[in-house]
Amino acid sequence: MNDLIDILDIIGVVAFAISGAMTAIKKRMDLLGVCVLGIVTAVGGGITRDVLLGNTPPAAFKNPRDVSIAAIVSCLVFIFMIMNASEHAKNPSEKFVAIYEYILMLTDAVGLGAFTVIGIDVAKKTVSEYNTNTFLLIFVGVITGVGGGVLRDIMSGMIPYIFKKHIYAVASAAGAGAYMVIDNCIGRNTAIVGCSVLVVAVRVLAVHFEWNLPKIKYGE
Repeated sequence: MNDLIDILDIIGVVAFAISGAMTAIKKRMDLLGVCVLGIVTAVGGGITRDVLLGNTPPAAFKNPRDVSIAAIVSCLVFIFMIMNASEHAKNPSEKFVAIYEYILMLTDAVGLGAFTVIGIDVAKKTVSEYNTNTFLLIFVGVITGVGGGVLRDIMSGMIPYIFKKHIYAVASAAGAGAYMVIDNCIGRNTAIVGCSVLVVAVRVLAVHFEWNLPKIKYGE
């Protein structure tokens, strides 16, 4: 089980680092900005979770693995853009923008799914006396899943997706809820895989079909 969680953690870090780096490039940040945003997106949710659970110093500061992976991935994304897509970035065509946004959305969805599961797993281990508290586990899972994306959006000067665009936190909450049900009925490994896939699927479908929560169009 730990091996599966470790694999999921690496997948989540890589996905969120790509998402953060691509957002930084889109906002015309330099290499340092790309690396910082990639790292913050990759480990921000985990740091927020650990602080809330009293697991200090956070895991990201105890083991440099995730930060190192995020930094390397961010640099690779930056280098790839310089070598292969710099001209497209200067004068982006509609096709390039569509592909860029799709990759950004997909990596963000993968990171969201991975870290929702990891948040629940860490909460179960950290606060064992509350490992049957469904609300706490779902809440921590969602915080871990959305935390990095929220920090990414705030640092890049955007209103976080969680507050305005498509189904985001709801996808994480749905996956976390499914994790609790599957874990109790079938088993943890199935719950880990099933929850991750469900979150990614809901997020991708929400973007494709433009599912949004109701909002008031004030001033329009």
